[in-house]
Amino acid sequence: MSYEMIAILMFSGMMLMLLTGQRVFGAIGFVGALAGLLLWGTGGVDVPFAAAMKLMKWYPLLTLPMFIFMGYVLSESKIADDLYRMFHVWMGPVRGGLAIGTIGLMVLISAMNGLSVAGMAIGATIALPELLRRGYDKIMVTGVIQAGSSLGILVPPSVVLVLYAMIARQPVGQLWLAGVIPGLMMATMFIIYIYIRCRVQPELGPPLPADERNVSRAEKLRLLRAGILPLVIFAVMMVPFVKGWTSLVESSAIGAMAAFVAAILKGRMTREVFETSVRQTLAISCMFMWIILAALGFGAIFDGLGAVRAIESLFTEQLGLSPWMILILMQLSFIIMGTFLDDTAMLVIVAPLYVPLVGALGFDLIWYGVLYTITTQIAYMTPPFGYNLFLMRAMAPPEIGLRDIYRSIIPFALVMVLALSLVMIFPQIALWLPDLVYGK
Repeated sequence: MSYEMIAILMFSGMMLMLLTGQRVFGAIGFVGALAGLLLWGTGGVDVPFAAAMKLMKWYPLLTLPMFIFMGYVLSESKIADDLYRMFHVWMGPVRGGLAIGTIGLMVLISAMNGLSVAGMAIGATIALPELLRRGYDKIMVTGVIQAGSSLGILVPPSVVLVLYAMIARQPVGQLWLAGVIPGLMMATMFIIYIYIRCRVQPELGPPLPADERNVSRAEKLRLLRAGILPLVIFAVMMVPFVKGWTSLVESSAIGAMAAFVAAILKGRMTREVFETSVRQTLAISCMFMWIILAALGFGAIFDGLGAVRAIESLFTEQLGLSPWMILILMQLSFIIMGTFLDDTAMLVIVAPLYVPLVGALGFDLIWYGVLYTITTQIAYMTPPFGYNLFLMRAMAPPEIGLRDIYRSIIPFALVMVLALSLVMIFPQIALWLPDLVYGK
């Protein structure tokens, strides 16, 4: 059997295993281990062993539990509630102001956590009931929360970009900086859309009643200070890293400690908050480690077969596709896979194939990391099985049905496609800041 056929069987076998509903790491690891045993006999066990050693020795992996712990401390200690109250007071008089404030809240939550699930949970439990109570259109605000929560995997400290950095062997700091401007650009595009839509159709997002706008200046300033706290934590963590004073792992530890101290100073670090934060951190960190371990083993066998070179030859020489056509096909495949997989699963499944191919085609892997992340955000909200759609359905009140959720994401998905197109056409949107800080 040719190496190309073996590679195709491995890839299709893995997809078939995933469709059975098995855990992602189990499906990927099983196919990789079985292929290793069939190809090399008992010597094939060296491949997962080597992958495990590589994982354990990868020092930047220590950042994952730090960032996850930081995010859970800030969310469980209700510091996010203060943020929403701030946006409620400052943006309430504007038509659609609370929806705009929700996008601002999501950006700050992203800077605190790096996971879209946390943003979705906070938005659905804090912002959504308040927006519905204020008479906002349920379809629009459902889309606002889904779109805003997706920013968590693009705005640093993005956990997904840390995983991409490991698999693609690219600097995490440059990837984070590459995600800053596209993430803020996308958030700004969401805000512009909400503002224009609510100006044209005022009934979608009415301003706050006059009696609720009468908040004293002292109260406004107090709430503003509460909103600045997450930015201070983010700056305390990121500035030393960007300046080169600390390593990535040291910065993540600073961020986790700063969040912990902030919760203590606010009197909100109870035993329950600490226990929940630690348990959730352990669960998510172990999940990521199992998936990475399986992906490394699978990728070692897949790459050892020469599958990447064979597929590159198929696309460029036999089919005659241009590098840009191949890149667009890759992005479309992410959107299709996103209908039934989450971002981590998509990354580890296609990384052994896509990342070397992107490099061979002459594209920048830092830039491609941003493209992958934006495409994943779109895939999250793509019917029929988008990841965010079902998260939203699980958290939304009964009056919001699945049909409402599907309808709500259409304009925001179109905005995200526009943002993706801009980053593809103008790569410097993503690359300018890393080039400025690190030098070309």
